[in-house]
Amino acid sequence: MSTNNDSRAASKSKYFDESHSEETERLLPLVPPPATIPDLPHVKKPSPLKKFTVIFTLQWWLRFSWAVRIKTHFEYKYLARTINLPVPPNQKHKFPSNAIKNNRYNPITFLPLALFLQFKYFYNLYFLCLACTQFISVLQVGYLFTYWLPLMFVVGLALCKEAYDDIKRWKQDNHANNQMYQRLLPSGDLVPISSAGIQVGHIIVVNVNERVPADLVLLKTTDKSGASFIRTDQLDGETDWKLRLPIAKTQRMSNQEIAGLSAAVYAEEPKREIYSFVGKITYEDGSPGAVTSDFNGNTDSNIRWLMLRYKVASETRSALNRAEPCSKTGITEQEINSTTQYLFLLLAGLAFLLVACTGFTGFWYIYIFRFIILLSSIIPISMRVNLDFAKMFYAILIMMDPRIKGTIVRNSNLPEQLGRIHYLLSDKTGTLTQNDMTFKKLHMQNVCFRSEDLDELHEIITEQAAPSAGTRQRAVKHNKGINNQVLNCVKALALCHSVTPVREHEDSDEITYQAASPDEVALVKFTEKVGMTLHERDLHTIILRNSSNDFEKYEILETFPFASATKRMGIILRDGNGIITFWMKGADVVMGNIVRQEGNEWMQEETGNMAREGLRTLVFGSKVLSEEEYDDFRHRLHEAQCSIEKRDINIRAVIDSLEVNLDLLCVTGVEDKLQDGVMETLEKLRDAGIKTWMLTGDKLETATCIAISTKLFTQAHPIKSISVKTAADLLAELEDFFAHSDSYIVIDGTSLQLCLDHYRPHFFMAAQRSPGVVCCRCSPTQKAISILFPWEKLL
Repeated sequence: MSTNNDSRAASKSKYFDESHSEETERLLPLVPPPATIPDLPHVKKPSPLKKFTVIFTLQWWLRFSWAVRIKTHFEYKYLARTINLPVPPNQKHKFPSNAIKNNRYNPITFLPLALFLQFKYFYNLYFLCLACTQFISVLQVGYLFTYWLPLMFVVGLALCKEAYDDIKRWKQDNHANNQMYQRLLPSGDLVPISSAGIQVGHIIVVNVNERVPADLVLLKTTDKSGASFIRTDQLDGETDWKLRLPIAKTQRMSNQEIAGLSAAVYAEEPKREIYSFVGKITYEDGSPGAVTSDFNGNTDSNIRWLMLRYKVASETRSALNRAEPCSKTGITEQEINSTTQYLFLLLAGLAFLLVACTGFTGFWYIYIFRFIILLSSIIPISMRVNLDFAKMFYAILIMMDPRIKGTIVRNSNLPEQLGRIHYLLSDKTGTLTQNDMTFKKLHMQNVCFRSEDLDELHEIITEQAAPSAGTRQRAVKHNKGINNQVLNCVKALALCHSVTPVREHEDSDEITYQAASPDEVALVKFTEKVGMTLHERDLHTIILRNSSNDFEKYEILETFPFASATKRMGIILRDGNGIITFWMKGADVVMGNIVRQEGNEWMQEETGNMAREGLRTLVFGSKVLSEEEYDDFRHRLHEAQCSIEKRDINIRAVIDSLEVNLDLLCVTGVEDKLQDGVMETLEKLRDAGIKTWMLTGDKLETATCIAISTKLFTQAHPIKSISVKTAADLLAELEDFFAHSDSYIVIDGTSLQLCLDHYRPHFFMAAQRSPGVVCCRCSPTQKAISILFPWEKLL
């Protein structure tokens, strides 16, 4: 046993450096020593030089293969991390560089990799083998240059295209890596630093409209309210501004205090999810604080920030959601490659037939190859040249088209794919519509106000805000006792939102509103017109100015932002009289289970009526809390926010306990204007044979109305609406569709989920037969799955 162990140890030391750790040695299988070349009776014994060359080559091949296996086994893993502040200036960092790298080649790897990509296709490999046969005298049928020059021209042109595209990617990466920022040192000084030089633990200053270099934790903003809005269109395509709030304690600190901050920041492991983040900060005195939001890399902001870096470029959500750079080829090139294979089989068959006609005599197999070479013109090499030139010409035309200025063709191998589009999947808001909302209707239980009734609403709000009791009494008489209800509804619209008023100058009366959703801006502008203006907002207070120019101050206790998964948002406020109120708004499908059921039958009817008019609806509710109820809720919420495991689930459970038995206040309807020329565009797409599907989160009636108004649905086909609760009802609806398969399909989120769970192939078949599909009340996950509908394998 000892002899075997010694021999194994000797063999291991022969093929691995002594610098390998014992753990690495333990994990790696033993590599057998390379066998020497045996002596064969009919083969001359190799010379010592040749023998040494073979053994040396084999050893290096073994080392290289095991190096690849070691790299795979010990591949960099994404782990949670705790960052201790302040970070020493000369601390050695254990994380990778922040440099972005999207190019595929470098000067050393370009030629071998690019040639491999060219000759991995049968078309080029065929002509390479054909040219190589001309070095064999018995197969030579022409001059060498007649075979090699066309091949070199085709391959050289392809290599030039690859080099051009990769140089463009390298320049873009170089521009991003050299973008300069400012780093806050522990001494309090600001020093310039490039994006590639930023490390985990650095505190970075990001200015207005600058690209965020990586995922960062927000410590402080220059706005006294602490609010900051980001745009994540480079991550999820959404152009709306999203609210982000800093850590409350660090927002109140000066830059010098933040530079010397002694704390430990915990951040979860890097994930692809871009809408959630779990973090925790522990200060020097041991007090914990929750970090509930962060800034994703590759986003833009509207304000100057001071932020802590906790991920490098390769760990950011942008990088994790981005595929590795690879060579892309269009379907046309794949079809040419397949056609070449069929033509080669035809050539081989013809050559074999010609040899068979003359008889299989002599070196007949050589004649087969000679006939293949003589008939090789059946596969023209100029076909590939024409294709490459056509692609380049199409790419140039696209970039020079004056109707789509600013278009950049990032890959010149795929422009012809635009002619193969069969399905166009589109969102509604911001794509078919302008995402420019206008208030249209406010409905309460007994009264309805339209956009034309602003003067009447302004009069009611003015009379209710009047200080004298006599005026209030006249107001009550004038409005038959509904004035207080109207005032509460308008206050709900003016308070329950994430809108921040922005002024160019502090003493300026001109206000612009910034919010995560244009719906909120439209409602706040409506309240301003009727005499309830959002005057000021920061992290802790909201100040309203009524029509009497009196200010009403509300303390912000808690805020629950809107999320696509919950379809609602809420805020807890304390007014000047010390009354704590929980205000909430959301979609009717969720608010219907949250508000009190007594006397609220009108809500579903009115939301349906507004949806049929093409309006986006929101339901508002409120609930008064006692001090004891709020203190208990705040304690449970703080515990959930400081938890590490299942934080989102714990927070959601605490908030759900509050969202019960709310008083229904009102239903609002806003209109989203259609994009200019959207009807003509959809009509041209339909004439070109392209089917358009719309994926939206709106109600079924709203989605149907928009589809008709944009001419996505025409009168040539009936509309099949699918809104069921059970799988049996869904099957019946699908069977009815197959009996009339020329119908448009409108399906809601619940029915879509039933399709995905029970009748996925059947629904995909129905969707492919339909001239147009609208999926409404879709969650983000359902939208992602819906993209695969046209390519799903059918029964």
